[in-house]
Amino acid sequence: MSFIDSLKMALRSLWSHKMRSILTMLGIIIGVGAVITVVAIGRGGEAMLTSQFAGGGNDTFEVYYNPSDEEWMSGEDPYSKTQYTEEDILAIESIPAVDQVIAYAQNSTEVGYREEEAMAQVVALNEGYYELHELEVTSGRLLDDRDSDMGRRIAAVNEGFVEEFFEDVQNPIGEIVDIENTSFQIVGVFTRENQSIFDLEMDEILIPQTVWPMLYGTDDMDMLNVQATSADDIQEAGDETTQLLNEGHSLAGEYEVLNMEEIQEGISQVTNITTMIIGSVAGIALIVGGIGVMNIMLVSVTERTKEIGLRKSLGATRGNIVSQFLIESMTLTTIGGLIGIGLGAGLANTVALIAGWPLLISLPVILLGIGFSMVIGIIFGLLPANKAAKLDPVEAMRYE
Repeated sequence: MSFIDSLKMALRSLWSHKMRSILTMLGIIIGVGAVITVVAIGRGGEAMLTSQFAGGGNDTFEVYYNPSDEEWMSGEDPYSKTQYTEEDILAIESIPAVDQVIAYAQNSTEVGYREEEAMAQVVALNEGYYELHELEVTSGRLLDDRDSDMGRRIAAVNEGFVEEFFEDVQNPIGEIVDIENTSFQIVGVFTRENQSIFDLEMDEILIPQTVWPMLYGTDDMDMLNVQATSADDIQEAGDETTQLLNEGHSLAGEYEVLNMEEIQEGISQVTNITTMIIGSVAGIALIVGGIGVMNIMLVSVTERTKEIGLRKSLGATRGNIVSQFLIESMTLTTIGGLIGIGLGAGLANTVALIAGWPLLISLPVILLGIGFSMVIGIIFGLLPANKAAKLDPVEAMRYE
């Protein structure tokens, strides 16, 4: 009997017991679907986190201050003297490996509109800020360096801010808000691209950098990002930047570079471990499904004892019987695997749409799902197939 004939016979057998076949495939469907979903969500989440942590690109790094134990134990704010002065920024810009310095200041404070007040994140920036944070204008415009040069008291707000303050206002452009008893006119509304469920969506208001001293009495910045001349120069730029800041500030702690490569490696490692753990649980579901397939195939052997005896009496070899039941078992698990892949991809796509990250289902993962389903069919079909092949044709013909 050819493979095609055995396959047709297997399909007929499965079709004649539709409900039993569906219930038997459930374990395989759930197992394969879970594996596809977990891998796709893991890879998509990893890509999203890597993209968000990477900021302006692989040639940009963030500088931060790491306080000493003594500073933490002193009871004072360890970051109170760690701001970046104009002299710091100019000195860093003079480093040959540095292309540009992007410094900005931020503070959470109460912002007022008419009779309402609410907490918002106020950010004083220059145009370089936009290279680090992907902002999309939804109304009006963003701020530019001319606004900073002229010290304009204007602001751009995010959509969360608009929902908080201007629910009854058709267009917030031109409205006046108060920050630290200073009036600012809104000129634009923005949203952050690639917003995900992991982002803490705060009410945010952007103002020109030169207006910051008017509010807080200092032009020092508390956030610093540095763009190297190229990705190859990022190590040199980071080392020289931190050396310059540590020598210039003489603090107990140290200025350090947020190493994006190490963060990305850490994210990948955590994602891989999580995927392996959850994937192992899904693998257990596959094994349970395989045991279910084996049980049903053993029942099928018992039900078809006379058929097996008749085939052997007509010349069917042991190999013919084994291949017939293995093909039937593999057909059952492969169909279950294909359905599981479809359901897993659908669920992963739904999660990706909600979370706002890319759907990453690669062809090797799909092929692995199909291959694993077939292997489960072979492994758990061997015992029933072997039992069927060992039946004595005379005894089988007498079976009632």
